[in-house]
Amino acid sequence: MIRLATIGTSSITENLLMALAQVDGVEFVGTLSRDAERAAAFTAKHRGTCPFTSLDELAASDEVDAVYIGSPNALHHHQALACIAGGKHVLVEKPFCANERQVREVLEAAGRAGVVALEAMRPLHDPAFHALKNALDELGTIRRATLRFGKYSSRYDEVLAGRRTNIFDCSMASGSLMDIGIYTVEPLIELFGAPISACAAASLLDEQTRGLTGGPIDGAGVIVASYPNMIATLHHSKITNDCSPSQIEGELGTLVIEGISAPERAYLEMRVIKAAADTVGYSSAQTSTREIELPHADNTMIYELADFIEAVGATQAGTPLTEAPCGPFGMLAHFHEVTLASLALMDGARRTMGVAFPADE
Repeated sequence: MIRLATIGTSSITENLLMALAQVDGVEFVGTLSRDAERAAAFTAKHRGTCPFTSLDELAASDEVDAVYIGSPNALHHHQALACIAGGKHVLVEKPFCANERQVREVLEAAGRAGVVALEAMRPLHDPAFHALKNALDELGTIRRATLRFGKYSSRYDEVLAGRRTNIFDCSMASGSLMDIGIYTVEPLIELFGAPISACAAASLLDEQTRGLTGGPIDGAGVIVASYPNMIATLHHSKITNDCSPSQIEGELGTLVIEGISAPERAYLEMRVIKAAADTVGYSSAQTSTREIELPHADNTMIYELADFIEAVGATQAGTPLTEAPCGPFGMLAHFHEVTLASLALMDGARRTMGVAFPADE
């Protein structure tokens, strides 16, 4: 049984612990909060036994095998390194760290310690997403992909009211791309690999907010990624609602996706085959629609947690990290590659947008 502790008491941590109740081989030990009463109350609420009030205490605890890190983005690097130094496996909420350099440092430390470090990126472990991936061959030569995720954040109202918030704060390594745009970046990398080139543009929050945000920060943006035979555009926003679906367009048809972070519905719009007297071709005007059956889970965090537990169990049984299985859709090493390529793309996008974090120095 893997004994899991958590860092943070936010809603994302609540969701992770709701998923934990549906995953075999793991039990909740306790949570870390700087507020002792909050740590005790949150731990008791979820039937844990060991609340923690300091990172050093958690990292040194003999009661903990693994840690889920659900704290603000800027804290992931330090907290992951501390837990790894204490011999703990770490499941780190997206984005894994503030930039690619920090990710490499954490993965190298995990490699030296022989523990699992995995980013909690839901769609990469979700069978519904991989049902979409399996449908790509039907599209023929893929020429264009448009991945979108935009949701107005109530935290933006806080900024407009003159109050500071972690979601729009350079010191917390946040902003639209890091918080929500990553759900378009990592699926792109999983489906098509790293692009050969990319550029980006952003709608930055108004200049008068920078005393609250600690510098220029993105409220919405677009990345254009180029591949040898296709182009991809990634759209993200936390200051507007994006009501359009994502889609992947091939020469024979188009895959339409509703909900790229947790696919809810998808269908193929395929060109119809038409037979002429001496040849068989495809209509340029007629299409047929076919729904794709997607597996459904009320809480898709069960998949990333189950894959993490599998990787931890394999390493505890003696499997080298480089060979550790991590669920049905890839080895642990594969998910490391996706995380690194994604953060590299996001680092470049932020440089183009003019968004910098303290960690970039």
